[in-house]
Amino acid sequence: VWAWGYNALGQLGDGTTVDRLTPVRVSGLGAVVAVAAGSYFSMALQSDGTVWTWGEGFEGQLGDGGGVQRLSPVRVEGLANVTRVAAGSAHALAVRGDGTVWAWGDNGEGQLGDGSWADRFRPVQVPGLQGITAVSGGRSHSMALQGDGTVRAWGYNGYGQLGDGTLTSRVRPALIPGLTGIQALHPSHLHVLALHADGTLRGWGYNRFGQLGLGAAGWSALPVQVRGIGRVDRLSVGRAHTLMVRADGTVMAWGENGSGQLGDGTSTHRAGPVSVRGVPCVRSVASGVQHSLALACDGTVWAWGANGRGQL
Repeated sequence: VWAWGYNALGQLGDGTTVDRLTPVRVSGLGAVVAVAAGSYFSMALQSDGTVWTWGEGFEGQLGDGGGVQRLSPVRVEGLANVTRVAAGSAHALAVRGDGTVWAWGDNGEGQLGDGSWADRFRPVQVPGLQGITAVSGGRSHSMALQGDGTVRAWGYNGYGQLGDGTLTSRVRPALIPGLTGIQALHPSHLHVLALHADGTLRGWGYNRFGQLGLGAAGWSALPVQVRGIGRVDRLSVGRAHTLMVRADGTVMAWGENGSGQLGDGTSTHRAGPVSVRGVPCVRSVASGVQHSLALACDGTVWAWGANGRGQL
């Protein structure tokens, strides 16, 4: 694993708190199959099913029981046979091989789903969830995708990001009514996009910058289909902007654009999709707070947007 950018809390995992303008290797990790990043902490899933974390741990998001900052990876205690990991702003989620979900870290809005508002410094099982294939974390909300294509959501709901038509926060998982056939979930800061099995998108939650791609601002507490984008191949959702890869390797973007994170050559917010300029055939994309990354078909990495901490 390699990392770069802001490092004041050790989130790059190289044993220092020095910002890095070029990639450095994360110490002590091997055979990693997946990574995830929160606001100031990072996670890695190894092929043996163990989970490792580093960076800020003051709210328990490292899961090692310590509640302190770690400059190098530490193992999450009592958690094995993990197949998926996800990070919220200051909380973490994991799916085990038996389809159960485990959570730890900040729980001030009920985003751990255990029925309480108590922060957890070690993993706790999210009750009532079985047959889960993937999890995702927003700023203070969480989501789980079931094998049958239905979605459960819990945590903060002030902008309708739980998708149930209300603004009521939940401390336990609740089914999003009428939402079926979902293949992948992409929660962000205060909104969510979901990829349907037919390649279409559904969006809900906060929409000040047009990040739902609906053609206009204005939030929605229920899932709404995003129109006019064709079939989506890959997707990534930043704090308030979205990147999508089409089957032909081209990239579209929409939402907040004050730092040029949409890559269309402007700093104008877009409520509907625009083409990202200058990138070759793309395999996958990733969105940060105000910057974007693309993995090209030839294995090179491209970056654009904000760079005040060396994140490009």
